[in-house]
Amino acid sequence: MNSNSQPIPGKPVRGSKTGQPIMVIFDLLGRSWSMGIIWHLNNGPSTFRKLQEYCENISPTTLNKRIKELTIADLIERTVDGYTLTKQGLELFKLIHPLGKWAKQWAEDIKNQ
Repeated sequence: MNSNSQPIPGKPVRGSKTGQPIMVIFDLLGRSWSMGIIWHLNNGPSTFRKLQEYCENISPTTLNKRIKELTIADLIERTVDGYTLTKQGLELFKLIHPLGKWAKQWAEDIKNQ
């Protein structure tokens, strides 16, 4: 299995030889800056340059790769205003946003132990 290939349900990914959909999305979101791109685009459309700045000057090659992967996965799309979340991407953000809140509280709890 090539961890650099496009994660596709039904094909092997990290953590699943059979490509279970949940593991496929975790593989995709676990790649550098995938979650950051989705998080940023929840605020509205963004240009390539703005995404690059948001992602702490990610290399253009890596950003292009993530954009391509997220586009193939139907999570983002390019519009006249820049890149934006698709309907699927917005639904995904709505699911992961509460996890982000939980993670902040969890981090505080661990720090205070």
